[in-house]
Amino acid sequence: MRYPDIIGLEHLKKHLQTTVANGRIAHAQLLVGPTGSGVLPLALAYARSILCKDAGDRCDSQMDQIAHPDLHFAYPVANNARIKDKAVSDDFIAEWRDFLTTQPYGSLADWYKSIEIEKKQSKIGVYEAKKIVSKLSLKAYEGGYKVLIIWGADKLNTEASNKLLKLIEEPPVKTVFLLIAEDADQIINTIRSRCQLLQVPKLNSASISQALVSKHSVEVNRAQQIARQANGDYNKAIQSINNATEDIDFEKWFVTWVRTAFAARGRKSAINDLIAWADMIAGKNRETQKRFLSYCQEYFRQAMLLNYKADSAVYLSPHLADFKLEKFAPFIDGHRIKPISDAIEEAIYHIERNGNGKVILTDLAIGLTRLIHKKA
Repeated sequence: MRYPDIIGLEHLKKHLQTTVANGRIAHAQLLVGPTGSGVLPLALAYARSILCKDAGDRCDSQMDQIAHPDLHFAYPVANNARIKDKAVSDDFIAEWRDFLTTQPYGSLADWYKSIEIEKKQSKIGVYEAKKIVSKLSLKAYEGGYKVLIIWGADKLNTEASNKLLKLIEEPPVKTVFLLIAEDADQIINTIRSRCQLLQVPKLNSASISQALVSKHSVEVNRAQQIARQANGDYNKAIQSINNATEDIDFEKWFVTWVRTAFAARGRKSAINDLIAWADMIAGKNRETQKRFLSYCQEYFRQAMLLNYKADSAVYLSPHLADFKLEKFAPFIDGHRIKPISDAIEEAIYHIERNGNGKVILTDLAIGLTRLIHKKA
């Protein structure tokens, strides 16, 4: 990955290039941004500029193949059918190189699917931390910098975090840590406070639209529509082209939920339907549950914006022919949106902390019946 390959983010690319040109490279940096914003491609391009400065074509060739001896990676993994015990990143390096080549804007869910661990609780654990300490204790193969990219740094467990803390506090000479996360609050404060923070925003619709036209030959009007609906996520835009987006399933689940919640006021048996709905969602893996709830939160927000005539900010276009956003929108106003949003945030919080999914989602599902009928 090179800077010209990265969509948008011009100010950040310029900033990172300047730090290398001026020799002001912070040894520990935390890049925080949402899925599909290009945080990982940005880190890869930055690593290239650090490792290949004045190094010639051979270095570029190594980086193109993601095989530079002084570039190291750590990412969330779990045991699978092939790796039975103590899985670490190096066990999946071939899959990782393929992932970076084919899906550089891919999500954690895409990565889990590629190594067949969708239903497992993945992490960056203590065995990974030990591997990192061992690797970085060696001299740089090329005699210059060593770069470690930790993708999914918010998946570092406490034991691994504590083991890496001393290394980040007192790094070997010319060693750069690039931590990538979606949620910086999930990283322990002692590590977070020792990193230079770089906030990566969502991509704007114009950048996504232009990339769809130039890189994927999408017709301009369709590219603009997809870009708006992607909401800053280039990965989602690519999935939309291929009709592979999970949003179609998410929309069906969402519509079932809100329709049943509305019906519960006059039909007591609808409570049983809500419980069955919660059981169905709880049967999905935790990452899918969290993404679905975030999707619901955005759906409610879009409905509220439409309700308040902020049409220019409404990008959502339902796939289901029998569900109209304009008919749903009047029920989502200012006095409802906050408690609904708070309830969803609380559910995500407890799911992240390994709470019982059936209990959490049942409470949320039934709670919506009260919130949706709340009077002003």
